[in-house]
Amino acid sequence: MMSLPRLLRIIVVALRYRLDELVLSGIEHPVAYRLLWLVRLGSRPTMPRGLRLRLALEALGPIFVKFGQVLSTRRDLIPMDIADELALLQDRVAPFASDKAAAMIEAALGAPTSTLFAQFETDPVASASIAQVHFAVLHDGRHVAVKVLRPGMLEVIDKDLSLMRVLAGLIQRLVPDGRRLKPREVVAEFDKHLHDELDLLREAANCSQLRRNFGPESKRGELLWVPEVMWDYCASTVFTMERMYGIPVSQIERLKQAGVDIPTLARTGVEIFFTQVFDDGFFHADMHPGNIYVSDQPATLGRYIALDFGIVGSLSEFDKNYLAQNFLAFFQRDYRRVARLHIESGWVPATTREEELEGAVRAVCEPYFDRPLAEISLGQVLLRLFQTSRRFNVEIQPQLVLLQKTLLNVEGLGRQLDPQLDLWKTAKPYLERWMLERVGLKGTRKKLLQEAGQWAQWLPELPRLVHAQLSRADVSSQVLHELQQMRRAREQSNRVLVALTGVAALSLAVALWTLMR
Repeated sequence: MMSLPRLLRIIVVALRYRLDELVLSGIEHPVAYRLLWLVRLGSRPTMPRGLRLRLALEALGPIFVKFGQVLSTRRDLIPMDIADELALLQDRVAPFASDKAAAMIEAALGAPTSTLFAQFETDPVASASIAQVHFAVLHDGRHVAVKVLRPGMLEVIDKDLSLMRVLAGLIQRLVPDGRRLKPREVVAEFDKHLHDELDLLREAANCSQLRRNFGPESKRGELLWVPEVMWDYCASTVFTMERMYGIPVSQIERLKQAGVDIPTLARTGVEIFFTQVFDDGFFHADMHPGNIYVSDQPATLGRYIALDFGIVGSLSEFDKNYLAQNFLAFFQRDYRRVARLHIESGWVPATTREEELEGAVRAVCEPYFDRPLAEISLGQVLLRLFQTSRRFNVEIQPQLVLLQKTLLNVEGLGRQLDPQLDLWKTAKPYLERWMLERVGLKGTRKKLLQEAGQWAQWLPELPRLVHAQLSRADVSSQVLHELQQMRRAREQSNRVLVALTGVAALSLAVALWTLMR
């Protein structure tokens, strides 16, 4: 349960930023209109509603800031002006005391920092809503970054989430569009997302998987550099990884001075994204500039560096095929194919008229194709499709919402590096090649090789399995024959019973007629 002081604090902040006016203006009810009229007798809010909401979330602390960040990705649910403002939320959180960080490391790893590390920097290099980072040096000379979870986070989170669930229930009951907004589902999604981030072993595992996908010795390793996990120095509240050296991707002038080819860097970012999504089905889903660096070391100059692996996305083979076919249909302006894919996927009710959905998709996409390709935002097209899908009762899949958010990040990052970046032109050959490899001879050969091991186990057992199946077929035939005999016998018995009943009835009628005479 939430403490009374915390509840009062939330009420004070809500009134300060006039969130009462924001809530009442969204409720279509006579009582709400009267309350809104009374509220507006005072001074009208001078700041836009999105700005007021963002400032209120910042004032309420790290958990509400994180909730605003997650909510900003649900542009299929909330108004655009609010989503744009919430997207500006940053983790401007003061670090907690270094002695507490050292105490948490000792409790998690079983030894003081002076024993674990040859050197440990007490001043954190970064501080966010969930954790903060300290640099250190291991006894073997390796430089590492140590991420430490904020103390008492679980208790704070559970208290604030309890209030969010109450508010979500009120919104769903009172706001006319509440059911479509699915506030309870949004809070549940945030709950899962937040508790996943609180487990730093999960983040370490995500990092390890991404590093395996982009192995340092492979050709892929030339695209993306993922730090090595120091598993002996990891726990649920501590994550130690290789320290990375580079320049934040947003500092373009520094990158130019270091000799990085900026247009190539922009195209490489798009290639990394599509490789993660369509080849691996496992992608870094928090690719904002603060989590992406570029190496300035001579041996790896211009290579992307990934950081912060708390949020990752996963796609099934069905998701990947669905997305690839949709993208290619967009490129070819085949709107009927897009509509058919939506219906076949089951994400649109089976009763949806294909031509109506086709017309809606055409209305979204066609205006973009009248522009030069370099001016088209693939992320915005996907966003408009999500918004249009409301009238067709499309259930937006969570993994696709996360993908859409990441695509917007990647596209924005690429355009920041190179304003002339043509994401469509960059992506189309990749997707066409990917589809060819999936359905062509190369794809068939790959699938055969993947299944060869399983087939090798089945082949020696095939004669026995065939014999067993034939035996079952014989038994089934015998059982069927016996059932048919029983049915014929039952039918014969029924005919005899009917005849006897008829004879008895006739005899009774004759007897009664005789007596009546």
